[in-house]
Parts: sequence; C-alpha cells; structure tokens
Amino acid sequence: MKYHGLTIDNTFAEAFNMKATRIIVTADNKKWAKTACDSFTGFATSVIACGIEAGIEKQIKPSETPDGRPGFAILLFSMSRSQLEKQLETRVGQCLLTCPTTAVFSGLDSEDMIPLGKNLRYFGDGFQISKKITNKRFWRIPVMDGEFLCEESTGRIPAIGGGNFLVLSKNRASCLAACETAINSIKNLQNVITPFPGGVVRSGSKVGSKYKSLIASTNDAFCPTLKSLTNSNLKDSVNCVMEIVINGLTANDISIAMKECITSISKSKIKKDIVSISAGNYGGKLGQHNFYLTKILK
Repeated sequence: MKYHGLTIDNTFAEAFNMKATRIIVTADNKKWAKTACDSFTGFATSVIACGIEAGIEKQIKPSETPDGRPGFAILLFSMSRSQLEKQLETRVGQCLLTCPTTAVFSGLDSEDMIPLGKNLRYFGDGFQISKKITNKRFWRIPVMDGEFLCEESTGRIPAIGGGNFLVLSKNRASCLAACETAINSIKNLQNVITPFPGGVVRSGSKVGSKYKSLIASTNDAFCPTLKSLTNSNLKDSVNCVMEIVINGLTANDISIAMKECITSISKSKIKKDIVSISAGNYGGKLGQHNFYLTKILK
C-alpha cells in the first residue's frame, strides 16, 4: 500500500491485554514536577524486566490540576494486577515522596481502586493527617519541606500494551529523524504513552532464544547486519530499523496514535529515505489485539 507516497507493508502489530492506571503529579513549578515524573518513569520501558511500562502522558495546566499547581499525568501499564499495584506504591514512595514540593493525585476513577497513599501514609510515623473531601480521602504526610499530599487510592482499568510499528530506512540518521517526527506528532495525545527511551526502541525482540534461560531475544529478522545470516525480512536497501511501541487505554486510542505517527512521517521530507513502514507480531498467536496497518490508515 502507498500512503502519501510512503510504502506500508501488509502486516499487523500484535498487542496484549494489560491493566493501567493514571496519576497526576504536581509541584511548586514545572521543573520539579517534570523532575519527579522523569524519576518515576525511569526504568519502566518493558514488563519483561521492569515490572511496568510507564510514561508521561501529558502536561497539565495549573488551572486543571487538583491543587492549582503545574503538573503532569503519568500512565502506568502492567500485565499483572498485583505488579501494577506494587510498582505504583514503590515508585511513589521512592520518586515522588522524596522529590521537593511534589503532591500526587488519582487520575482515574473506577470500581477497581488500588492504593496510592493508603500504605505510604505510615511513613508519617503517626503524625500523618487524613482529610476527606466529598468521597475522596487524602493523606498529609509530614516531610522536611512541609507536607507531602497524597490521594489515598486511584483507579485500575483494562488497557492494551504493545501497539507498534517499525520504520525501515536506508540509513540510521533518517530512521531516527522519522521516529522523532512521529513521537513529536503525538506528544499531546491523551490516553497513550510510548514507554521506551524517547519513545523509540532499537532492540526489538522475538519470543524465545537459543539460550533456555531467556524468554526473549533480538529480532534477527529485522537486524540489518544479519541479512545474510538469518531468514531476514529486510530488503537490501534497508540498513536501519527502529520501532515505536504505543500503549493505550483502548484499541481506538492506539489506532489513532499509530495513524498520526505514520501520517506525520509520510508528510515529512525524510520519507524519501524510508523504505517502508512495517510492524511487529508473533503470527497472531500471543496477543489478543491485532492492529492492521492498512486498515488503520484507511
């Protein structure tokens, strides 16, 4: 398929059912709110080793935050309900409680609520104070710069992780530029995140390995240096492949983000060096959701 002159492979991205939550982090100024969020989302690229996949969803204006201060929304995804709960509590305690001037609030309401400050309040050593506003409970935990305000719980909802597409390019510079263009096009899009560093992953993986201890290994079919050594999916003109992974609260959210990303590449000057856009899948045998590129773009 040709899309604005860009070749789109007839394939699909395979994605998985996950659980997600959203939190809102605020601080006295944008710098410290962002610092807290960067710390919180560090080492949260893949559930394979990180427990969760997390990223900053969007910046929030002071007029839209619960306490009238600058803030950011973070989305967290996990395959495991218990792991999502564990990682949320650990990261709030280690990365938000410790960061100067921050506060944290629930960003989702649902019937399935998980602890946010419910257990973290014990750090207050008995000096913590509970306050209930309407049907929500907040905890004021004394710390050395004043108080850490933390909502008691946040909602956990069904979500989807692993929506993706691959950029197959003639060279690394154009491949990275195309990915940067794509990521920039969805930086203000709600309900989605791109959890890998800068939104881009170069080490796409396949299931299994020749080494029995590994559950995943390099996706050799898309490694340019292995074209003559493996059953490659790459044309001779492809010398670099990078992947953008998108997690979203719904399938529609992911489809919109994928279309916006690919459209932005197709309208950029860099597309002349892009051989094609493809996607990663496991033959439809593992994931519960298949995102067909041609259907999304139509």
